[in-house]
Amino acid sequence: MNQAFEIGPVRVGGGQLFLIAGPCVIESEAHVRKMADAIQRITSDLGVPYIFKASYDKANRTSVKSFRGPGIKEGVAILRRLAESTGLPVLTDVHEPGHCEIVAQGVDVLQIPAFLCRQTDLLVAAAKTGRAINVKKGQFVAPWDMKHAVEKVTESGNDHVFLTERGTTFGYNNLVVDMRSLAIMRKLAPVVFDGTHSVQTPSAANGVSGGQPEFIPLLARAAVAAGVDGVFLEVHDNPAEAKSDGANALHLDKLKGVLEILLAVHGVVAG
Repeated sequence: MNQAFEIGPVRVGGGQLFLIAGPCVIESEAHVRKMADAIQRITSDLGVPYIFKASYDKANRTSVKSFRGPGIKEGVAILRRLAESTGLPVLTDVHEPGHCEIVAQGVDVLQIPAFLCRQTDLLVAAAKTGRAINVKKGQFVAPWDMKHAVEKVTESGNDHVFLTERGTTFGYNNLVVDMRSLAIMRKLAPVVFDGTHSVQTPSAANGVSGGQPEFIPLLARAAVAAGVDGVFLEVHDNPAEAKSDGANALHLDKLKGVLEILLAVHGVVAG
């Protein structure tokens, strides 16, 4: 496994389970601040290192009519202000090489979406910002083939890279998680398990994606038992009204209980 590194106060790959969490998309500045404050209180109480996540633009929505977010200029400004006021490291998606330098001015981690994990120009541009890079494994990519994504980042001069598992396409409108992928990819870089996108049913709800959030705790427990470095959860205070991915989001009220169980499992595995 690649050497551990720090993202602000969060050590990635150092043996302590960390959390990436937040709403799928920036719905408003007030909402992301509300979510960041609520999640930070929970993680502080439990001693879980925490990176806030929200997207300024969801460029890969199922329908052209779907809400995408405030856009790069306003979104990055919101994320920068949130980072400054809370002290939290912040992660967001990038979809185009030309966006990377702009986004890097406001966040600590650039995330490569799963559908774009093979896009060389995007990976190289993200790497050259010097920010940490989270590459989500494509639903269509074998875990051992993620070595190429890692190499595109490291050979661009950036060794602060980690990988996230978010499920593999299983027929139409469904995903399945192969827990072997976690161990395979962990030989390449630190690994995070995405417990919310893994229960997504892509494009299965009449122009939007559905989901089975009741299985989030089950899969997250299994992933932590398999030995991941971190867990990624999209969390919302009202998933039924969320503007993106509400069908597979974890309700804020359930976050503390889920984390307590994951910490217990991690403690047993760590020995």
